[in-house]
Amino acid sequence: MTHDHDLVLRPTDAQRAAALAPPPGRTGGDLVVETLRGLGATTVFGLPGQHALALFDAVGRSDLRLIGLRTENNAAFAADAYGRITGEAVPLLLSTGPGALMALPALAEAAAASAPVLAISSQVPVAGLGGGRRGHLHELRDQSASFRDVVKSVHTARTPSQIPSVIAEAWESALTAPHGPVWVEIPEDVLRAETVIPQVTAVDASPHELAPRPELTALAGHWLERAARPVIIAGGGVVRSDAAGKLRQLAERLNAPVVTTFGGKGAFPWTHPLSLQSWLEDRHMTDFLEDADVLLVVGSGLGELSSNYHTFLPTGRVVQIEADLGKLESNHAALGIHADARLALQALLETVAEREDPGAPERVRLLLSEIEDRLSTQGVSLERGLLTSIRAALPARSPSFWDMTILSYWAWSAFDAKHPNTMHSAQGAGGLGYAFPAALGACVAEPGTPVLAVSGDGGAMYSIADLATARQHDLDVTWLIVDDGGYGILREYMADSFEGRTTATELARPDFVALAESFGVPASTTTPESLREDLKKSLATPGPTVLVLPATLKMFAPTHL
Repeated sequence: MTHDHDLVLRPTDAQRAAALAPPPGRTGGDLVVETLRGLGATTVFGLPGQHALALFDAVGRSDLRLIGLRTENNAAFAADAYGRITGEAVPLLLSTGPGALMALPALAEAAAASAPVLAISSQVPVAGLGGGRRGHLHELRDQSASFRDVVKSVHTARTPSQIPSVIAEAWESALTAPHGPVWVEIPEDVLRAETVIPQVTAVDASPHELAPRPELTALAGHWLERAARPVIIAGGGVVRSDAAGKLRQLAERLNAPVVTTFGGKGAFPWTHPLSLQSWLEDRHMTDFLEDADVLLVVGSGLGELSSNYHTFLPTGRVVQIEADLGKLESNHAALGIHADARLALQALLETVAEREDPGAPERVRLLLSEIEDRLSTQGVSLERGLLTSIRAALPARSPSFWDMTILSYWAWSAFDAKHPNTMHSAQGAGGLGYAFPAALGACVAEPGTPVLAVSGDGGAMYSIADLATARQHDLDVTWLIVDDGGYGILREYMADSFEGRTTATELARPDFVALAESFGVPASTTTPESLREDLKKSLATPGPTVLVLPATLKMFAPTHL
């Protein structure tokens, strides 16, 4: 018979010795660092600020690698990318008030993309908490309230003893499906206070598994194997849960065509006979999906972009596998399965029998041919050629990061990501300035691998300061800036909607080549004709490089209007 006291973990001799003689001069900041190291963190991103100095001092005395960017938003974008690439929770260290608030747009993107960012912010001293207006520097009435509706969870430590448990709880939340950013606050005086608490030597924060209910996967399997025209929509949840292999097995067993959402790029092989690629903003695709008698949606909420701006109206049965409970049946009635994509796909593989459908590849070929015919009449060979050149120059395993710019909008639909988790953009929350700092985070995550960032000139201006970061850490990033003298996509939207008027979309901008070179970063101008070779050369050059492409691009014609 086992009693509760039999399950208590006994301290080791090393832990007992550490408890009896903790090193002198340790602070609350050291407790943060020790907990992060105990949880497996090796790298942190962030910027120091007055209230967070004790935390940064502790990091400086540790073996954690600190990547300091030049703005908090860029630091959060870099942490987001590190989390997407590694699947690990990523500490982001911030100061109080303005420093914290500067990270909000990037944390919104991390939430939309399910990136496990562990944001740890300082706070005003404990006496200033609770809404009183004591006039502390950086004081907000309720700092955490600014983040509560953005991040996955909020955690506060008000004493040194609370720090290890609070951070472990936040870590577990960030890594439990669906992954997401979490917020931790620790007052300045708690971070500075000396502590006699022993070194943190044993901490556990195992994420909970989100398994599907068997009666749901049994019914879904029954529908799928008996369907006449099954189709699969694969979203970002497939990528985040590392389920691309299981998706392919299921698609091939069912002979079901697969389309990937923009967040799910790379989840299914682009040239596979069953691949519908990613042409979700096309009426031919919308019609094809509406015609499915059973539609399996894996890891997607079928939001605005994934539903051709909510013009997609399914006519058959829908099965939706989604780890984010708020997205389950949020747009369409479905057999909703609240589960991690990998576990749910495995359950279906254990349930579903082989389904014969020799005509499926031909239906896929005909659909892609219809899309090609539509594009061929629109005079968009320049845009398509640029993507072809980028794909030819970029190594298959190299990550690419795309800002909110016309070439990125094309890439969502038309770029072959080659492998899962190699193409990333800010289409979740849609903020500018994502690509370059995110690419820096990927460089840190995968040293020695060339990484590509693609921005427009407007978005590039959000990120220029971090050319210094790229140079300081000698990161292998190539930054392609498409310079059209303005916010190109907004210019196009405004011209179409407001009788040709394009208010506030035309921009004065610097000489990007000269500006990059002033940071000690090699830079040059390229052309559509030379892009492939210029990009290949830049990607093969160690350290950061910049390529500037003067070009005015246009979007393919919308089909949802």
